[in-house]
Amino acid sequence: MAEDQLPSYSHALTAGLVLILLYYVYHELTVGASRRKIVRQNGCRPPVKYPHVDPILGIDLFKINVKALRSNTFLREVRARFATYGNTFQSNLLGSKAIATIEPENIKTMLSLKFKDFGLGERRKTAFVPLLGYGIFTTDGGAWQHSREMLRPNFTRSQVGDLETFERHVSRLIQTIPRDGSTIDLSELFFRLTLDSATEFLFGESTNCLAPGTNTASAARFADAFNYSQHAIGNHFRLGFLSAIVPDAKFKKDAKFVHDFVDSYVKKALEYRRTHDIEKADMKADERYVFLYELAKQTDNPLQIRSELLNILLAGRDTTASLLSNLWFTVAKRPDVWAKLRAEVDELGGQKPSFAQLKDMKYLRYTLNECMFSLQVYPQVPALTYSALRLNPVVPGNSRAAVADTFLPLGGGPDGKSPLFIPKNTTVGYSLYTMHRRKDFYGEDADEFKPERWEKLRPGWEYLPFNGGPRICLGRGLHQIPRT
Repeated sequence: MAEDQLPSYSHALTAGLVLILLYYVYHELTVGASRRKIVRQNGCRPPVKYPHVDPILGIDLFKINVKALRSNTFLREVRARFATYGNTFQSNLLGSKAIATIEPENIKTMLSLKFKDFGLGERRKTAFVPLLGYGIFTTDGGAWQHSREMLRPNFTRSQVGDLETFERHVSRLIQTIPRDGSTIDLSELFFRLTLDSATEFLFGESTNCLAPGTNTASAARFADAFNYSQHAIGNHFRLGFLSAIVPDAKFKKDAKFVHDFVDSYVKKALEYRRTHDIEKADMKADERYVFLYELAKQTDNPLQIRSELLNILLAGRDTTASLLSNLWFTVAKRPDVWAKLRAEVDELGGQKPSFAQLKDMKYLRYTLNECMFSLQVYPQVPALTYSALRLNPVVPGNSRAAVADTFLPLGGGPDGKSPLFIPKNTTVGYSLYTMHRRKDFYGEDADEFKPERWEKLRPGWEYLPFNGGPRICLGRGLHQIPRT
């Protein structure tokens, strides 16, 4: 009987092979022909490829990346990779083709010129949506456009320029610093500061992490849960499909607490909406501007409101805390920079600065520009950002995924000067940390902290403190408001 079944197995196998062959022929005559046309018409050439030991899944490079992340040397490892393989090269990202680039023209093409050819990619959405929901930083297309249009009116200077509120939180931070000369971790305090100020701006009530005794147990728990959840979704993004086989019960528990915590504020805002004439009433709990209440004017969908709040909180809180940490770490070792900053601030005569005065504090702005990359969207973003923004970007790398077959202007050929074909679903990552240190853009002293370079430097797409193109940061105009 087993022998009688052999012909049927053989026929099934043959039929399967024929179907595969027919699909291959069909693919080559349609998709393949279209791709070859793009390559031929635009002079595209293959990129330099990373020399994988495992060319199928790229496990070798994955292990190198994990080791570098654990030793806090990942950014330097990535920079060394560009130095070895050029400004654009191809690698294997756990079985998927990935392109890495530090060419400003390629980044401009993705973020602006061919904006519709690139999206966030399913990998990012799969990792981020369980915590953040569907908001401005987790959606593409019409959903993203709707989020942006809804949020844009909330980021004018008059609405978020509440310096007095932020000064109250800064005063609490200063009171927390010991006066006996003992060592303290300022970065931890900066993260508390930005969470306190961000939650007050977004929810109308602060977590008060810097004021023990005034914060509630749920607020303290929210801070811990949000911290871990942020860390977890970053790992989920890096692991890709592997995250599905590595259960994380703590993430699920903490993400639920974060959602429940924010939902309690959303519920209050929607109840206020239902009981007031929103066309006439100013939906503020008091005279302050509250982001949540403004959102509740535009939609009564609680999930959408919660998602947008968490998207903005994620985007804004860490960036400013990281900026301040990098800034103070650097300035503490540079008494010459500190003296110039102090002299500029002293010109205020001890008075609180106006927004116009902040814009005129040039050395403060130069210093920040030299230190970091992406400021947050709240009024606590300092003007020091140019120096800080360049050397230590808080978003040191980013990526896009092709949603259609397309090409980039550079990266093809051994010298990387020819156009590069990008098939649909290919991930293109770009390292701002490395690009911001390119000596052909910033000079032989590009690795040095030198605020004075910004007196004459006027970079284009080689410097991206607020991203670029249609998705440029909504809060980019608020970066002049400093920490003084």
